Parts: sequence; structure tokens; C-alpha cells
Amino acid sequence: MSEPASISAGVAGRYATAVFELAQEGKGLKALEKDVDALDVALSSSADLRDLINSPIYSREDQAKAVAAIGSRMGLGQVLVSTLGLMAANRRLFVLPQLLAALRARIAEAKGEVTAEVWSAQPLSASQSSSLAATLKQSVGKDIKLKAAVDESLIGGLVVKVGSKMIDTSIRSKLASLQNAMKEVG
Repeated sequence: MSEPASISAGVAGRYATAVFELAQEGKGLKALEKDVDALDVALSSSADLRDLINSPIYSREDQAKAVAAIGSRMGLGQVLVSTLGLMAANRRLFVLPQLLAALRARIAEAKGEVTAEVWSAQPLSASQSSSLAATLKQSVGKDIKLKAAVDESLIGGLVVKVGSKMIDTSIRSKLASLQNAMKEVG
């Protein structure tokens, strides 16, 4: 991990620990999880929000006012809104994506869940998703929360990542293996 990335992860981790513990004390983990999901969607869909958190052009006060307005408009919990305001005041809003990832990890751990990232050539149906989650639950021994994405370059099959384990059953990887085997022969 590069030094700036590790510093960002460390800063985000400290904020995430504080937010998580406050939410846990107040019995508000479900609300925090919804807030994290909503903020993640907003961050991924809004270029203006990404500019706000990353651009040095905005003053601390402008950032604080903006995140307070966004939090109010989205109906985010007071703990998260206050934390965003504090991050703006300390010029730390740039770590918001890492904060959301760290909060997701802590919430999943508290719920006994593991997130499995799944890439497929086509979107998975509801029955395919539930079947995959059940199969992974048997293998891992914990509840599975799927984070699915489509990657058409896979041609077919799946790539599944659970923790540090990766399972690649895609046609792309099988073709690459076959190509390597043919290079060795020829």
C-alpha cells in the first residue's frame, strides 16, 4: 500500500471507529448501515459531491455547510452528519470513500456477515444470487452479503472474492490458461 493510501486508511479508520462505537452505543447500527449505503450511492452517482470532497478550492466552511445540507436532505443520522462536519473542518473529507468502506466492514463484522464481491458477464437473477449466497455461506460459515457487478469481458462464468480468497470460473481465465498451455507446447 502506498504511503498516502495507508495514511488515508488510517485517518478513515479512526473516524469509522468513533462513528461505529457511537452508533453501537445508541443501538443505531441499522440506521447507520442505511446511511452508509445512501451516502455511497450519492458519492458514486454525483460528480459534484466527489468534487466537493476532493477539491482544495472549497473552504472548510463551504464544505461543512455543504455536507450539513446534504446530510439534512438525505435524512442521515446526526452522528454521521456531525462526523462529516468535523471531517470538513479538519480538511479530511477526501477520505470519505475509505470511511464508508471501513464502516461497512465494521457493521458486517458486528452482524456476523462477510461481503462477497461477485463479477459476472451478465447480471445475476435473484434466484442465482440467493443460491450463490447459500453456497458461499456453507463454505465460509457466515452470512454472506453479495456485492455484484457486471464485467462483460468475462464472457461467461463468475469471479468471486470472499476476504482474501478468489475463485475465478470465468471463461476468460479458462481461455487464458488454454492459451498459456498452447504456448508451452508450441
